[in-house]
Amino acid sequence: MTEITQCPQCGTRFKVTGAQLDAHDGLVRCGRCHEVFDASKHLHDDEPNPQQLSLPIEPEIPTVEADLAPISNVPEPEEEPTTLAQQVQFVEELTDEVLEIPRKKTSWTAVFAGFLLALILLAQATYFFRIEIGTSLPGLKPLLEDYCALLKCTVALPQKADLISIESSELESDPNLSNIVTLHALIHNRAPYAQAYPSLELTLTSVQDQPIARRVFHPADYLKAGDNEKQGLPANRDLDIKLHLDTTDLQPSGYRLFLFYPK
Repeated sequence: MTEITQCPQCGTRFKVTGAQLDAHDGLVRCGRCHEVFDASKHLHDDEPNPQQLSLPIEPEIPTVEADLAPISNVPEPEEEPTTLAQQVQFVEELTDEVLEIPRKKTSWTAVFAGFLLALILLAQATYFFRIEIGTSLPGLKPLLEDYCALLKCTVALPQKADLISIESSELESDPNLSNIVTLHALIHNRAPYAQAYPSLELTLTSVQDQPIARRVFHPADYLKAGDNEKQGLPANRDLDIKLHLDTTDLQPSGYRLFLFYPK
């Protein structure tokens, strides 16, 4: 679509198309005086309207072709700087809007569900780490035992084989009875807490260092009368073990001894 626009500087009229008006938001350059203006604000009808028929006819202003080349480096309109009073007012308006935001209602169902979930997780952690908790916090062990009574579990003592060792051992023959030997062993608990009593495996060997007999001794086999197996071997304490063995027809010349915790 072709329309007529008029230069506000020199009054020259020329034709423009819709594409030329859209190219730079209506900005064009006059081909005669080179004035840059908004063509869309200075459009004119090609023919006079009926109200202009009674007016004297003035000489027609010649129409010339305009230079409608794209205009480069057109300065953008500068924004007026915001005053301090306007900034303060803007901040106050934002503050009022923030204060007017409706608060969400608390969902007690979600709170109860979250509390119940946390309680279940705590119960599971207590069940799986009951031994470690009882070791680190001995005062809680009675509560843990009551808790395990409901779940039909036990709060066993720690079984850290790397923190318990055989300090010395000896297999001694009885001078009065040739078929009786006595095993002496000293066990030391290096842990800073009480541990379960370990099991001992004794292997009797021949002259060729071949095993000829083997036996496992559990705590009930070597503890003295009055010792409480459930209390375990106290922290940083020694345990002296003495066992009498009947070696009839075996005639051992050596032995091997090590401790372990049954799985």
